[in-house]
Amino acid sequence: MSTDRLTGGAPVPDPWESLHTAALLGTDRRPLPAPDQSAPYAHEVDRTDPAAALLELAALETVRRRAGALPTPAAGPPAAPAPEDGRPELPAPAARRLALLLSSRSTGGGVLANLGELLPQWLATARARGFRPPAATVPALLDAARARSELRPDVVALAGPLGRWLAGLNPDWRFVLRTAAGAPESPGPATGDDHLWHEGLFAERVTHLTLLRRREPAAGLALLRSTWPTERAEDRLLFLDALQEGLSPADEPFLEAALGDRSKNVRATAAELLSTLPGSALAARMAERARAAVHLSEHGTHLLVTPPAECDAAMQRDGIPPQSPTGRGERAWWFGEVIAAAPLAVWPGHTGLAPARLLTLRVGDSIDETSSTWADDLREAWARAAVRQQDADWARALLGPAPSPLPGPGRTARSARTTGAPAKLLAVLPPAERAAWTAAFIEAHGLGEAFQLLGACATPWTPPLSTAVVAALARAAASGAYPWSHSGVLGMTERALSPRTADAVEALATDAAPGTAWGETFARLAGTLRFREAMLAELAVPVDAA
Repeated sequence: MSTDRLTGGAPVPDPWESLHTAALLGTDRRPLPAPDQSAPYAHEVDRTDPAAALLELAALETVRRRAGALPTPAAGPPAAPAPEDGRPELPAPAARRLALLLSSRSTGGGVLANLGELLPQWLATARARGFRPPAATVPALLDAARARSELRPDVVALAGPLGRWLAGLNPDWRFVLRTAAGAPESPGPATGDDHLWHEGLFAERVTHLTLLRRREPAAGLALLRSTWPTERAEDRLLFLDALQEGLSPADEPFLEAALGDRSKNVRATAAELLSTLPGSALAARMAERARAAVHLSEHGTHLLVTPPAECDAAMQRDGIPPQSPTGRGERAWWFGEVIAAAPLAVWPGHTGLAPARLLTLRVGDSIDETSSTWADDLREAWARAAVRQQDADWARALLGPAPSPLPGPGRTARSARTTGAPAKLLAVLPPAERAAWTAAFIEAHGLGEAFQLLGACATPWTPPLSTAVVAALARAAASGAYPWSHSGVLGMTERALSPRTADAVEALATDAAPGTAWGETFARLAGTLRFREAMLAELAVPVDAA
């Protein structure tokens, strides 16, 4: 109820409440309120159709309520303006493209991919080019990053000082202040550092430590040491991960001490970090255990394995759990953990053989040389060591030469000697070599087992790799396979395939029978490639010209 000056201050029904009640109950059960002579135009509404009249009255009342709203007093002094951003603004075509991508709408009746899936590539490219977005688009960018955490580093960097300024005004965007890309690269004054480290949210503390380690590793370690005994176990674990930035022998004493931590996860992480420092005491201890576990036979024809008989206290302190969490036999588990943590450089010195030669040798048991029980365990552990130590020579040897098809009708591919997780080994190699190896694999084996390998390749894919993927898709279509049997790879091609293959994909769409699943798939892929081609061209404008 409210009062009205026309009624001498007597209570009168609120028109909005009356309309709301009529809408909820229906005009057949609750009649429309009587015409309000004080409301302009309301008495002129045609009430022949009560439902239509209800909508008109609601529209008029909405306008009246908005027009009558009074501004509220300011909560405080006006905010200081956002800092200046000296980067050049996006070219107008690229800005329009950004607005379209942020709408996440698929255009053309399904002729294109979901445009939201192309946003990460646009963001990474725009960030690399050094552009800043129009100020009007920054709120939508921050909203997108709030909903999709994988976008945050690029969005925060692209939004720049305006994004950080807005984050201070809107709690929904506070993640900007906790994202490494959004924080200043150089630490602030010591008092500010102490306040953030001691009073900040956990994510802010991790970000601060990461940035400090990136700039001054020793200062970051000192900061972590200052509060380490009082940190929770789950926090200590993530703080240790931050030490990967700038990891060096100077961190070894701290990590050695962490081997005695009360949390087994902290101990395991400290051990893994130490194992990536070839000169560490832990690496030396693991090398000694590895040499005792594997040695070359008398005639140099095979490797003999003597797995650890027990997991003693020293091994447990070095991060080897006494019980296998994988269900493997205990001795196989201890053996694999020792080999994976030992420096790979120990093996040429221990056996006098290069990695490629070592991998050709038969593996036997020290008691029964004819047994090959330990062969898979040894290769799998070497593969883990190659990934952990980022050793390209060992990764290359474990992967083996790129597979190649054998000539002739009914040929079958000669398989590569992959072990463990080939995609992880592939990621250790330089990008161009990764792409070439994967292209050869696809030419020999098709796309059935290539999903993870393609995911390890840098995007956009090189033209040779893209050509191999398109040819494999053509073979799959010709074989009678359904597109959805390759849905994972197809989703990846929309984001990663080189736009240069658009002509070839369009030709496949033309050759496919009209209205078929493959025809529609190729047409959609071609349209998406053309879209990406234009998208990247708009961002390729010289910065000075923009």
